[in-house]
Amino acid sequence: MLIAPVVGAVITLVFLLIHLVPGDPVLNYLGEGATPQQVTDMRRRFGLDQSLPAQYANYWKQVVQGDLGTSFLDRKPVSEKIRRRYPATLQLAIGALLIALLMAIPLGVTAGIHPDAWQDHSASFLALLGISVPNFALGPMAILVFSVLLRWLPASGYGSPAHLVLPAVTLGAALAAILTRMIRSGVIEEMNRDYVRTARAKGLPEQKVVYTHVLKNGLIPVVTMVGLQFGVLLGGAIITERIFNWPGLGSLTIEAISTRDYPLVQGCILVIALTYILVNAMTDLLYRLLDPRIEFA
Repeated sequence: MLIAPVVGAVITLVFLLIHLVPGDPVLNYLGEGATPQQVTDMRRRFGLDQSLPAQYANYWKQVVQGDLGTSFLDRKPVSEKIRRRYPATLQLAIGALLIALLMAIPLGVTAGIHPDAWQDHSASFLALLGISVPNFALGPMAILVFSVLLRWLPASGYGSPAHLVLPAVTLGAALAAILTRMIRSGVIEEMNRDYVRTARAKGLPEQKVVYTHVLKNGLIPVVTMVGLQFGVLLGGAIITERIFNWPGLGSLTIEAISTRDYPLVQGCILVIALTYILVNAMTDLLYRLLDPRIEFA
């Protein structure tokens, strides 16, 4: 598998991030009013006075030890700040994924077993709507309807299942639309297979044929898409977290960018990238569970 070289490439690119920023990152942080002594002290404190190869070697050593550096802003370890925010982002991303699957599976299956019927057209309309409305527009609309007008759910915050509903729906809506179309196509294709006719001939109930046999065989491309889209969920969480004041890694990244806290930006991007790689590795394993005929080198 290519996990090791990909991880190495990600760590290298994240390290170079601070050196690709236009200008001197220390001067960018301290501002034009900084004295030469302040600049020198800060460079020495964060190891930026060393040569590029020495900084690169030190960065690798720190990452292997779980040390992502020290924040410019408050001098606290970056890994500690990320550790406090990471569970909230995972909770939001997994919640959005579950919402997407709960919406997409029944809609996609219903559309697939009734092609060109009103059920199919209705599911297609909802899928098109979900793809067309971006989360930065859907989020405020959801707050206006369900929080301000109906007062069913909290508009922002974190801590209870009720706080998770609106952010998860906002983040998962686009993915639900994509998965609905994929499940529909997979079900239509699988319904014409010989094993479906055999199962029906044996007298199996139609729901068991569809959900036990057809859906399982049609899920492989869906699993592929879920693995690929999980990184999009993590990236989309940056906007969604800001809309709903969700204390996750996305909002932390925005705060780090706005305060020019480059070590914290590096750490956030690295953790998001490594999570994406891990999820895609797990996706490969799911292939094997869904279809034992698939083998990996």
